[in-house]
Amino acid sequence: MGCGCSNLSACCWSLDQNRSIPEADNVENEDKGEEDDLPAFREYSIETLQMATSGFAMENIVSEHGEKAPNVVYKGKLENQRRIAVKRFNRSAWPDARQFLEEAKAVGQLRNHRLANLLGCCCEGDERLLVAEFMLNETLAKHLFHWEAQPMKWVMRLRVALHLAEALEYCTSKGRALYHDLNAYRIVFDDEGNPRLSCFGLMKNSRDGKSYSTNLAFTPPEYLRTGRLTPESVMYSFGTLLLDLLSGKHIPPSHALDLIRDRNIQMLTDSCLEGQFSNDDGTELVRLASRCLHYEPRERPNPKSLVTALIPLQRDTEVPSHELMGILHGTDAVPLSPLGEACLRMDLTAIHDVLEKLGYKDDEGAATELSFQMWTNQMQETLTSKKKGDVAFRHKDFRAALECYTQLLNSCPSSLMLEPGFPQRFMLGVVCLTS
Repeated sequence: MGCGCSNLSACCWSLDQNRSIPEADNVENEDKGEEDDLPAFREYSIETLQMATSGFAMENIVSEHGEKAPNVVYKGKLENQRRIAVKRFNRSAWPDARQFLEEAKAVGQLRNHRLANLLGCCCEGDERLLVAEFMLNETLAKHLFHWEAQPMKWVMRLRVALHLAEALEYCTSKGRALYHDLNAYRIVFDDEGNPRLSCFGLMKNSRDGKSYSTNLAFTPPEYLRTGRLTPESVMYSFGTLLLDLLSGKHIPPSHALDLIRDRNIQMLTDSCLEGQFSNDDGTELVRLASRCLHYEPRERPNPKSLVTALIPLQRDTEVPSHELMGILHGTDAVPLSPLGEACLRMDLTAIHDVLEKLGYKDDEGAATELSFQMWTNQMQETLTSKKKGDVAFRHKDFRAALECYTQLLNSCPSSLMLEPGFPQRFMLGVVCLTS
């Protein structure tokens, strides 16, 4: 299965641009088992989302341009430990609260395993926020353009293309054919390493088909003429994503089409993909991209026909996505110790039981050293707080232990807390403060 660039060039040069792509059957790609686990769409209070994102902390920003983005996306965690992505719109983006709520509720009815689904929204005062499933394993842009361990394999790139086409097919079948700002940053990877389409692009403040603030990386020609985004415009953007997958970098569509016409496919293909695909598969992907990038919108394929064309190109379908991506999977993770699991759950009783079994022999020597280092009138109160906290902890009076250890945290020199011999039992205070 070598990739002969000269043969591929000849094949691409002989492509019939008028050749039609077969239509797919109207199949909804829904996985009921997974979608049933998702909560129904709901409205969240601003207080809940502030708490989930640690007050919209900068370290929780995950959007492409960080805090400089007009609409910032944060990662967060709800009280029930569900991970979420929170998009906070610029205050001027949605002046009409009713329109925002109606749009959010409509998108929130969608449930599909190819989407990072919308879970809820917040519409309080001037605040406009969307709440979606959080996908742990970064964006397509990260894995395609800024990879570290390994470049994305050809079979995974084709899987991304198919899953994206299936996501768009599902949205179209539910009356949401418009997708704004379709690009490599809109595709995110879930815990299994499977690509999903972010729901955020399904919603934009628009009237009569106009998108007032679209930031499509490579604008469809009809949008430049009319300022209107159409379903055919989304197919154009899909074509630019196929170019991204083929080349591993951003290539302007006009330049890519020139390379295809000049039979210079080698300049278009990612060198990391050498030997990974056949001439026929490469030719078909280039043909699909060319059709999507057709100047005339009516000549572009629709999502159904894209799915039909991409299914025969899939290879190694039995291999899980996380293996193809080289992503550490949940079952591959190093197991935590009993103490680690107790700390992860913030289960104070379990922490107490584990530490009791381990014993506190180091506390005795540490207590003597502590009294030697801190034996001043000034620090005697601190030492007393520690002893009281130890007694409370031993008797599982965690509230009293928290109070005593908090006093110790506030008064004990930070250099002393970093010493290896510092009492284990004192570290319960840190756990208490985070629970």
